[in-house]
Amino acid sequence: MARRRTWCRALALALILSGLGAPVHAAPRVAAAIVVDMNTGSILHAQDAEALRHPASLTKMMTLYVLFGYLRAGTIKPDTELVVTPHAASRAPTKLGLKPGSTIKVSDAAKAMVTKSANDAAATIAENLGGTEENFARVMTDTARRIGMTKTVFRNASGLPDQAQVTTARDMAILSAHLIHDYPEYYKVFETRYFTYKGRKYRNHNKLLFGYKGTDGIKTGYTRASGFNLAASVHRGNKHLLAVVLGGKTGSQRDAATRALLDKHLPKASESKPTKAQRMASLVGAPPPKLPPIKNPAPKTAAAEPASSSAPAEGDITEGSKARNTAGNSVRYAGSYHVQVGAFTSRTEAENRLGMVQQRALDVLEGHLPFTATFVKNDTEWYRARFAGFSQKEAKSTCSALKKRSLDCAIMLAE
Repeated sequence: MARRRTWCRALALALILSGLGAPVHAAPRVAAAIVVDMNTGSILHAQDAEALRHPASLTKMMTLYVLFGYLRAGTIKPDTELVVTPHAASRAPTKLGLKPGSTIKVSDAAKAMVTKSANDAAATIAENLGGTEENFARVMTDTARRIGMTKTVFRNASGLPDQAQVTTARDMAILSAHLIHDYPEYYKVFETRYFTYKGRKYRNHNKLLFGYKGTDGIKTGYTRASGFNLAASVHRGNKHLLAVVLGGKTGSQRDAATRALLDKHLPKASESKPTKAQRMASLVGAPPPKLPPIKNPAPKTAAAEPASSSAPAEGDITEGSKARNTAGNSVRYAGSYHVQVGAFTSRTEAENRLGMVQQRALDVLEGHLPFTATFVKNDTEWYRARFAGFSQKEAKSTCSALKKRSLDCAIMLAE
């Protein structure tokens, strides 16, 4: 176990120090890609590996990584029954079609995520472990930071569209390596080709499992904003390569690009295990982080409200106002001051600004609700991008911290 943890630290160091400078070969027609020799941690190919992209259903890899941690700790078991809430059941397809008030075993939920990429199963895991999907997403982001994923932010457990949910090819390579080396006893779920649930058989979306020799995972993903994504792990003899491809134009083109990258780099991949020098890079990265206690498991009555109903409408936040999340815990935006990070004539631009600022300064904005507030000037509707829940002193210190990161901001008294 210690050796596996040390290897992941070495890989994190290699990815951080070598990712941008790795030689770029004939680039596939995708937005970003990286190929890692899993025996040495060497980067064999990097194309825009640090560029921010939306993870889509690759998000479920972190949902499962956190789940594996709770399984190993004995907090839950593979046959533990998870309660399905209305929020989980309402998630957009693809999904199993779970009904509010029903239950699903942990093992079945995990296989449903790996094969069908079921969003209702992902939300069910999140709510049963985190109390709410929002709480669980914070655990996911914190876990990402602790294992060396420096640019990734998670906002939900499934990968459904959210402008603020971002990652990089490098970060997904780090997550893939940790899945493989930190939880080998659970990683094998990614090899699942078919999954049968209530009499219906589902085929894994990862076509490399069926037609590319040595593939043992990991996950596909797609949204309109992300394009077609894939993280693939391949063994050939003693060789082991990991490829992450983001932003393919079609699923077939993404798969072809991944195969081409693997074909190109397998011949020169190492057959030797990590050296002592590589294992010495143990100060970088971390072993699987300790997870927080399970919070407010989903109620047996499955009476939780859908997440969309718990959020205030755009522009409805006023001084002294108070909202509550689906677990009944107060959300921090009742303070008298806001930190404004921009004003735009497009709601999408305002939301994009909020996501970008939150991604770059999560440590100083954690717990402060991002929102847009509207106003009309010269017959034009504007959208203020703000974070709420500050005292005057907190707002000043937060804005100062943002400016040090070249992020413009202003302190505003809540209207």
